[in-house]
Amino acid sequence: MSLIDDLDIKGKNFMDKHNTIIFDLDGTLWDATGCSSDIWNRVFEKYEEVNIRMTKQISEGLMGKTMEEIGDELFPELPVDRRRAITDEFGVEEVKYLSENGAILYSGMKDTVSNLAKKYNLYIVSNCQDGYVPAFFKAHDMESYFKDIEMSGRTGKDKGQNIKLIMERNGIENAIYVGDTAGDEKAARDAGIPFVWAAYGFGEAENPDAVINDITALPDLLNEIYA
Repeated sequence: MSLIDDLDIKGKNFMDKHNTIIFDLDGTLWDATGCSSDIWNRVFEKYEEVNIRMTKQISEGLMGKTMEEIGDELFPELPVDRRRAITDEFGVEEVKYLSENGAILYSGMKDTVSNLAKKYNLYIVSNCQDGYVPAFFKAHDMESYFKDIEMSGRTGKDKGQNIKLIMERNGIENAIYVGDTAGDEKAARDAGIPFVWAAYGFGEAENPDAVINDITALPDLLNEIYA
């Protein structure tokens, strides 16, 4: 299979040349589901009312959701304040762990991002807790490649709103969003920008503007679009 699938990549959504790429993080640049599962289970042990055990498969299904959405999905029977207490504790522990240990980077990601940063302005918008993207930066020395970031845990906004926010804050008129889930696709649509589906990630997409099957395929895709 080709690393790139053509889906109307020269259509109207790519008529304007874009010098800005906004990335999702989980399932797009790295995979933190394995270590996150272990952290969830350590937190669960502190709450006798929690009767579930986190697995990597369940964790993958939670990717792209806000902490509030995750708490509502995992603990619907618990009072809202109790759900928030559990997810808040997990969020703190996860950021601490990832800052020190990092997670699994997709093969070729760092070199790809480094090369893209020479030609494009790069950003990250993620539905994560505050501190999560800085943990990625710290553990893997990635901060220098990105102009700005935004996280739902910092703003309280959904991903589409945060994409708009980061574009407004940085004076961005044209951009593309690269992500791996239907939620990422919806966020890009809400923000009015093209969506490139990272099909190697955790989720599905309904009608992406283009598809990559490996992060290393993104430069070739952009070259093909703007040839």
